[in-house]
Amino acid sequence: MFLGVDGGGTKTAFCLVGLDGRVVAEARTASVYYLSEGLQIVEPLLRQGIGEVCEAAGIAVPDITHAFFGLPAYGEISADVPVLDAIPARILGTGNYRCGNDMICGWAGSLGAIDGINVVAGTGSIAYGEHQGRQWRGGGWSELFGDEGSGYWVAIQGLNAFSRMVDGRLPAGPLVGEMRQALGLAADFDAIDVVVNRWHGDRGRIASLSKVVAQAADAGDAVATGVLREAGRELALLVDVGRVALEFEAAQRVPVSYSGGMFGSAHVLSSFRDALSLEYDLRAPLLEPHIGAALYAARLHGHPLRAEQVHSTASLPH
Repeated sequence: MFLGVDGGGTKTAFCLVGLDGRVVAEARTASVYYLSEGLQIVEPLLRQGIGEVCEAAGIAVPDITHAFFGLPAYGEISADVPVLDAIPARILGTGNYRCGNDMICGWAGSLGAIDGINVVAGTGSIAYGEHQGRQWRGGGWSELFGDEGSGYWVAIQGLNAFSRMVDGRLPAGPLVGEMRQALGLAADFDAIDVVVNRWHGDRGRIASLSKVVAQAADAGDAVATGVLREAGRELALLVDVGRVALEFEAAQRVPVSYSGGMFGSAHVLSSFRDALSLEYDLRAPLLEPHIGAALYAARLHGHPLRAEQVHSTASLPH
């Protein structure tokens, strides 16, 4: 039984996959993104999720054959890596696991763990690829000065456009009404109070405002549409630099896929597609990232599973 854990910016997803590729249990907990609340949140959440999937599957925790933990911000603070690496051993009671950045989950799920490049655009954004044993990562430089094309980045661009529209620096569009409603504003300047004072700049809550930008774009707001299309171009740029870094041959059509909520926007996805040249074989995601993590665990154990083997035979809790 292989355990996959995908720790995204807003939730952590768990699954158990059998030797035959059958998904036997899934669970969700709050996010293990620890940079805002501290490392102490990681172990209880992982313990909770692992306990839930094992109970649903009817196995004991030590019976897990191998596990992969895709953790947000893993590898970005060198001093934290050994601390994170040690946590699963206390929960599993074995050393049959590996930790890595959650970008690997997105790649393994979207492409079925084959050579190629995957771009993740959820709360944050990052890209990951593999080619003939080489590994590459791009993006993921945090919401403060990076994460272009992510939900947080789109939300910040949307808030900026809202402020400009209210001032008259931009023509007012549907974004104004959508943002007023989403933030529950009695007065426009209350946006500062909500986002800065009440939300304390919370990364996940701010990123959720990307949905407001998408709604405004769907309602015909040209500025909001421009923000989303720029997000798609930023995400495509990651693919271009990844191709070079991974040393794909010039004539090779590189498999490319995507994961994360921002690609649910038709504007983002179409812009991403338009920005990619014919050198790429753009593929719809095959599997969810947490299932990709379980496939990666199986691969690490020497029992690789193909994406087409993965199936579910039961109604699973979410």
